[in-house]
Parts: sequence; C-alpha cells; structure tokens
Amino acid sequence: MRKIKLLLCVIMLWSVTACAEKAEDPAKASQSYPWIVATDSPADTVTSIYANKFAQEVMRLSEGRIQMQVYENGTLGGDRELLESCMGKDIPFILQNTAPQVNFMPELCIFDLPVAYTSITKLRETLDDATFIKMVNAVYEKKGFRLLGMGDQSFRVMTTNRKIQTLQDFKGQKIRTMENKYHIAFWQSIHANPTPMTFSEVYIGLQQGTIDAQENPYEVIVSGKIYEQQDYIVQTNHLPHLLSLIVNEEFFQSLKIEDQQVVLKAAEIAKNDARKKADARVKERLAIITQSGTNIITLDEAMIKEIRKEAAVVYEDIHKQAGDAIYQAYTKHMQ
Repeated sequence: MRKIKLLLCVIMLWSVTACAEKAEDPAKASQSYPWIVATDSPADTVTSIYANKFAQEVMRLSEGRIQMQVYENGTLGGDRELLESCMGKDIPFILQNTAPQVNFMPELCIFDLPVAYTSITKLRETLDDATFIKMVNAVYEKKGFRLLGMGDQSFRVMTTNRKIQTLQDFKGQKIRTMENKYHIAFWQSIHANPTPMTFSEVYIGLQQGTIDAQENPYEVIVSGKIYEQQDYIVQTNHLPHLLSLIVNEEFFQSLKIEDQQVVLKAAEIAKNDARKKADARVKERLAIITQSGTNIITLDEAMIKEIRKEAAVVYEDIHKQAGDAIYQAYTKHMQ
C-alpha cells in the first residue's frame, strides 16, 4: 500500500512538471497539483507543526497560486525512504531529524557531538550563523539537496530509575539509543551500556527490565508515556534533536525566481514558528512529567565538563569525519 501511495504521488508530481511545461502560464498549472512535504513523524509533534506551517506559508505567500500537501506518520515511508525519494526527485520537500542522514552525508555527524551545547539559544545562534550554515548546505548540495532551515525539539535527555549524582552513576546502565555509532560511542565513553532498540519496544523494555534507561526529547518521553516507567529525568542535554527541512536541489532550481523566494521566505517563517512551539511544548511536557511524580535532575557545569572529558575519543572521531572547518565553526561557541 505504501508503495502504491508513493507511486501515485510521484505521478502527480511529474504531472505538475509536464503541465507546467505545456501551459502558456506555468504558474497556473501549479494551482491544481500540490507540492508534497513528507515526514515520518506523527501529527501532534513539532516536526509536523513545522511541516504544516511551511506548507501554509508557501500557499499564503503565493496567494494560493502554489498548493501544498503534507504527508505525516510515515505515510510515504520512513526516514531513509523519504531521503532516498527526495534524492530521486520523487518527493520535493521532506522534514526529518539529522541522525538518519549521517549514513548519506557523513559530515552531518557534527550534530552528534555530545554535550557540545547546554543552551538551546546558543545552539540556534550557531545554526543560524551564515558561515556555518553555508558549510552545512554544501554538504547537502553534494547529495542533490538544499537545506531550507533547521528547527528542533530542544535537547535529548536521559530517563532512568537510578539517581544520577556523579559520573560513576552512569556505569552499567543499559540505555536504549538510536542506531547511530556516535550515539553508541558516547554512552560507552561514560561507561553506560548502550542498546540500540526500535522505539516501539522501549516502553515494554523498561517495564520488563530489558533496559534500565533511554534517551529522547521531552516530547517523545511524554507522547510515549516513558515517564510512567522511570523515576528520574536527567537533563543531560547530550544532543540536540534537530529537524531539517530540505528540498531536492534540481526541483528548487527549476522554479521561477519568485517561487524560489516564496519557498525561502516560507521556510524561514516556519523555522522560527517551530522553535517557538518547541520551547512552549518543552515547558508543557516538563509540567506533565513533574506532576506525575518523576523527578528532574539537572547536571551542574562540573559534571558536564567531566562528561566532555570522558567523551574525548568521540570528539576526535567526529572531528575527523566532519572535517576541521565544520568542526571549528560548530564548536567555537561551545560554553
């Protein structure tokens, strides 16, 4: 069924191109055929909010001349499938976390640098820095994409039943992680026992003791009711959960200049809106977690420095893979 839906969307997208080439006024052809924005995330997430806001702004700024259609919940495929479909010009716009993209664009491992930032404001300043984002976009362009903007779901944090007070308290914790070698290496560096696992298995895994802990942004911790199985939220803020809005570069270059400007402006508005929504939702999710009786542990500056020291080998590996220019641009504002 998924392949059929994707095929229908591909046909519709190519119909836009064909009609636009034949029409006397290409702008009129775009009214009947929506451009697709796809994400693997569920409807009630910042990712979905970001995608829908972008679509709404494109339609508003073009005064309805351009129509958009958002597909959520992995309707058109998971993260890898969406990336491949965008690369193959089947889907023009996708919105997803950067972690799955590292397999396609290794330099993006820079965003897997552990505890590089503890302030989301400072991180966003780096992401919006013209020099840095130009370097990052060059990575995307090599694979046929254009980065339109980066939102976030704030930081990923740890949940556990062990009270974390010292670095030693991480030792031996069986923690569920994403299937990402840098994430795994980070937890190993602080002597935890990282265990890659699909998210659908996490709640039962915690319930049955298969794992002791897990890490995710607050939004996922609440939507998955993970806090019901854990006594503590540890604000490790070890990684940002970034949301990249990207477009197929060939598709973008095929647009008229005025339509390119619509897309760029809509992307900027949607990014800023998504960040505001993310901040508000973090506060709401923290309130839900604390009201449930789960305790929040904040790590002090000394502990953060200890963690960075232990993770030195991960820093070295990422520095080598990302390249010195991107590494220096990303880390120059580290606190």
